[in-house]
Amino acid sequence: MQDRALEDFINRHSRLFVLTGAGCSTNSGIPDYRDSDGKWKRTPPVTYQAFIHEHATRQRYWARSLIGWRRFGRALPNDAHHALAQLEAKGRSKILLTQNVDGLHQVAGSKQVIDLHGRLDMVRCLGCASTRPRSTFQDELAGLNGAWLALDAADAPDGDADVENEDFSSFVVPTCRSCGGVLKPDVVFFGENVSRDIVATAKSHLNEADGMLIVGSSLMVYSGFRFAQMAAQIGLPIAAVNLGRTRADHLLTLKIEDRCEAALSFLL
Repeated sequence: MQDRALEDFINRHSRLFVLTGAGCSTNSGIPDYRDSDGKWKRTPPVTYQAFIHEHATRQRYWARSLIGWRRFGRALPNDAHHALAQLEAKGRSKILLTQNVDGLHQVAGSKQVIDLHGRLDMVRCLGCASTRPRSTFQDELAGLNGAWLALDAADAPDGDADVENEDFSSFVVPTCRSCGGVLKPDVVFFGENVSRDIVATAKSHLNEADGMLIVGSSLMVYSGFRFAQMAAQIGLPIAAVNLGRTRADHLLTLKIEDRCEAALSFLL
């Protein structure tokens, strides 16, 4: 019955504003941050302020990332990503706004995508704003820190790895080749603001939509939740697919508590 309700919801709307979160990518082997009640499953991720101001935090971040990227960088889309690409191909979605930084929607074939929190496959210099692929930066990290390649650890969200009880003080963090500036993954860290231009672009798409579909997000982070608030304010019906509570439960027209790939399987 629930699948049918979601199918009916989608069939009634031809200009859906789709917002996705970590639940979309868990079946691709990328862990999520929160449990079914929206609470942290693990230590919260590094903050922007700590990364910028503390060399030791950058050492810890890039050491864990060196290990985690080996699997994260090879992750493949799952049926949830493919289903949403089909939704676009069938002309039912206007835009896909994702909170994920894995780029898997694009790999699956979605073309109208806004990466709300950036992309982990790029690295940006905070000094001169130059960018480079994360894959080439991985080679540089590995070349400078060969001994760390012998370590392995469980995957953590967003290319991180659960490396514990290690002394990170010897880890060498490269600086920008052009200006010597601090290098940061081209993503929005906790404590950092999403670009105003990205928010404005997403809002303009929302204003042209006839419904909102949330897939795999608890919306506990305000940067995503605000779009559900905006949708409710302009009277758009909102459907959500998520295992557990969302911050927008009180705003929803329809809620499906199921795995994303299972709930959307009718699209395939």
